[in-house]
Amino acid sequence: MHGAGNDIILLDLRDAPAPSPEWCRALADRHTGVGCDMILGVGAPRSAEAVASYGIWTADGSPSRQCGNGARCVAAWLVRSGLAQGPRFVLDSPSGSHAVEVLDPHTMRIAMGVPQFSPAAIPLAGYEDEEEVYEADLGWARPLRFSAVSTGNPHAVIEVDDVDSAPVAEVGPALRGSAVLPPTVNVGFVQVVSRDRLRLRVHEYGAGETLACGSGACAAAAVLMRRGRIDRDVSVSLPGGTLRIHWPDDTAQIHMAGPAAFVYEGKIPYAAL
Repeated sequence: MHGAGNDIILLDLRDAPAPSPEWCRALADRHTGVGCDMILGVGAPRSAEAVASYGIWTADGSPSRQCGNGARCVAAWLVRSGLAQGPRFVLDSPSGSHAVEVLDPHTMRIAMGVPQFSPAAIPLAGYEDEEEVYEADLGWARPLRFSAVSTGNPHAVIEVDDVDSAPVAEVGPALRGSAVLPPTVNVGFVQVVSRDRLRLRVHEYGAGETLACGSGACAAAAVLMRRGRIDRDVSVSLPGGTLRIHWPDDTAQIHMAGPAAFVYEGKIPYAAL
């Protein structure tokens, strides 16, 4: 499946064990496996109100706590399979429970939780108090300035004048290797086009630059909404498609809406990879 180009391998793990890191890496290999940015596995619900849960693994086999595009894919798969009934239901993820609204069979709106800005929640090293902009010494001519937020997983957000020329491949890994941010941080480069439209590129932990990042779109929008730079309902254009982000106020859950597409399905034995 894919959500705005963020390609997902979705596993039915209701009667199967979670994949090992080695099996994830083999499955995600684009030459000798199936190929993907992220792997998600559907399992039994963990809370009373949920219809199912899902686990998340990056292409390098590491566990992840959130994948917004993957959450929409899980929701669409559950609807098509008849396991989720009605226009609204709840999913359990590694980072909590999420209300889902079915806008149509291929478009889902997900409640992604309340964005967390405290350094401890992200987490950030060397900072006790929340700041609008942080700095990381990467050994370059000047420290790199960024904003930070957790939308279920850690995000660094860098505002740029032109997202097309942003040094994504250089800055993403460098910031991930800094002493300030955790090695699992996702690094987003955002351009404000207008009060209701952003452009975004994201270098994701475990996958590199991806065509879309749902939690990253939430992170970039939340950072700029808190500054008053944009409206509280915006479209976020990524290389693979467009997501809609709505955050009514700082204490509310942030909502992400966007497509979920089926590409193909099949069976593969664990021993095959």
